[in-house]
Amino acid sequence: MNWQLAIKGFQDYLKLERSLSANSIESYSRDIDKLKQFAETQATVIRPELITLQHLRDFLQWINELGMIPSSQARILSGIKAFYKFMLMEDLITADPTALLESPRIQRKLPDTLSYDEINNLIAAIDLSKPDGPRNKAILEMLYSCGLRVTELTELKISNLYLDIEFIKVTGKGNKERLVPISQTAITALQQWLQYSRVHVPVKKGEEDIVFLNRRGTRLTRVFIFMLIKQLAGAIGLKKTISPHTFRHSFATHLIEGGADLRAVQDMLGHESITTTEIYTHLDRDYLKSTIIQYHPRS
Repeated sequence: MNWQLAIKGFQDYLKLERSLSANSIESYSRDIDKLKQFAETQATVIRPELITLQHLRDFLQWINELGMIPSSQARILSGIKAFYKFMLMEDLITADPTALLESPRIQRKLPDTLSYDEINNLIAAIDLSKPDGPRNKAILEMLYSCGLRVTELTELKISNLYLDIEFIKVTGKGNKERLVPISQTAITALQQWLQYSRVHVPVKKGEEDIVFLNRRGTRLTRVFIFMLIKQLAGAIGLKKTISPHTFRHSFATHLIEGGADLRAVQDMLGHESITTTEIYTHLDRDYLKSTIIQYHPRS
């Protein structure tokens, strides 16, 4: 089997059997394409079913020499492992060459977070006198109140808002749906946008059920949300490098520091594994320092 056919079969599997989004399928495809490029650099092109454990070790060395950081290497390796599980499942190979392959050692980085005051300052910097002001305020309130991924926000539907019981239904990775509580503050901001501003937007066909629209009546892009947050950070002189995901990190961190159950936070974030959620259990460094000073006998 050649690489093109193998990758096409893998893409069909991801779409039809795992119901992954187009973005996820594209990401997996890029990972396998890198292995294909490596295979094509060899004296004799190695077909996908002939890849061995040693080939994969050489591949990791190859992308390391290209300057790829360990976290990126680990992500690519994850895609390759999924590819060979598919190959094994389809009886295209008899043994999985990735089974004994060790992932690159990576140091788990604590995510950046915003303080409660910083979040309030960012929201206060929005000019509510402008037509898009109420929308932008609702966007930030939703990111922080519900811990949404940026794509979950841009794809949010009016029909999935259950504001009377203070919940929203979110479609996350792998088209998996989850219910997320929404705060009264976010509900108020959302209603201000929906009832008094969105009603004046000329909605394009097919976008009628989308919550957040631009002036042309189409859904917002991920890039727009990134730029909005960057502009607000500049307006208040915030030195941290932040993104929409920073609000999700802050949402989880503030909940856990306030004593929230880890499993509940996992459900709200839509994490498949509890270990992904555990990264948010770090405590504020100032709090740690004050605790040591207060309670440690040598302090």
